[in-house]
Amino acid sequence: MTVKQLSMPELVEACRELGIGNVGLWREPVAAYGLEETAKLVRDAGLTVTTLCRGGFFTAIDPDERAAALADNRRAVDEAATLGTDTLVLVSGGLPAGSKDLHGARERIADALAELGPYAQEHGVRLAIEPLHPMFASDRCVVSTLTQALDLAERFPAQQVGVTVDTYHIWWDDQAPAQIARAGAGGRIHTFQLADWITPLPEGVLNGRGQIGDGAIDMREWKGYVEAAGYTGTIEVELFNDDLWARDGREVLAETAQRFVRDVIA
Repeated sequence: MTVKQLSMPELVEACRELGIGNVGLWREPVAAYGLEETAKLVRDAGLTVTTLCRGGFFTAIDPDERAAALADNRRAVDEAATLGTDTLVLVSGGLPAGSKDLHGARERIADALAELGPYAQEHGVRLAIEPLHPMFASDRCVVSTLTQALDLAERFPAQQVGVTVDTYHIWWDDQAPAQIARAGAGGRIHTFQLADWITPLPEGVLNGRGQIGDGAIDMREWKGYVEAAGYTGTIEVELFNDDLWARDGREVLAETAQRFVRDVIA
């Protein structure tokens, strides 16, 4: 998604040119290119698909809408397995229209995970609940903190449900480092993602994620937290940013790789 302006073949070729061996994919561009075609493309290029994004949106009250969401999530699990990744990232869903019941919405997420978790495990896929910044609680994700995400995940086996640690969404939370340790102790850090926080936020706020190094987040600090918690997996960079999308995608990908080295691992 960081370079969504690139077609799937262009993305794969740019990764090969830059020596990037891992890629996190989103369902929409995969569907546009073709699931089987994408799986073959990345496999032939020697790329590892780290995660698939996204499943979720479990908070509907209407029975038909809930059934449709579960069916779509089963398809997402199938897609993840076809692409060769063991992790499906979940954005859990906001409040249904007219509702103000956060507790009820979160309980419907748990109900959905109870149905989906065993199905995902059967297909070799883990579900990774991603807490989103509280500004998204009403319309996109009623799970706003790692504490809330772990309280849900820990109702289920770790091989079924864990969490996504995304710097953009949790950097402000002084409880997050302890919750990362909690997640690591339980084997529930299923993926770690980076994006920087820059202000002012754009209209609509969704596409305000900053390039690494341009904002307020100390990336090395957060990398240290997940490593201390025992995480040894890949690190993804996921940027929603209209200015980046307006630029040449290969240039943005190269810049992102350079920033990753400079501000995260150097």
